[in-house]
Amino acid sequence: MKIRIAAALALLATAALGTPAATAQAANDEAKIRALEAQFAAAFNAKDADAIMKVYVPNESLLVFDVVPPRQYVGANAYRRDWQDFFAHVKGPLKFEISDLGVTTDGRLGYSHSIQRVSGTDSKGQPIDLTVRVTDVYRKINGNWLIVHEHVSVPVDLDTSKPDLASKP
Repeated sequence: MKIRIAAALALLATAALGTPAATAQAANDEAKIRALEAQFAAAFNAKDADAIMKVYVPNESLLVFDVVPPRQYVGANAYRRDWQDFFAHVKGPLKFEISDLGVTTDGRLGYSHSIQRVSGTDSKGQPIDLTVRVTDVYRKINGNWLIVHEHVSVPVDLDTSKPDLASKP
């Protein structure tokens, strides 16, 4: 009897995933995450570290693997300082673009992958033109999606061991 009940519950749970309500909720969650990424892009273009940090979990549980040293940032405060340092080394406006954004959600967790490009001029007058790959992990907290983990990477040319910051798919 217990096996039949467990099987019936599993069948009901599987069927619920494809219901119109579940599909609508997934579409709503995806739209909210896309809006969060647009909020990030606007904050980046404004060179506003505080606004950028509003898309991340605001505590020490945040973990970011970035392409610049140090290898990882643990906590929102450490990552905020990284953004402040980055913007301090930029002269003039930045242009940030996000493309190929794919979003997947499942209730309280979600993830995305994208290609992100930034261009501008550094404080020494040298051009900045970087293309990176980004994977974000989100958690829905009190009804709001926030990034809890981020992994930024670049392809590496194995013949030269140098990063390919202008890589195209």
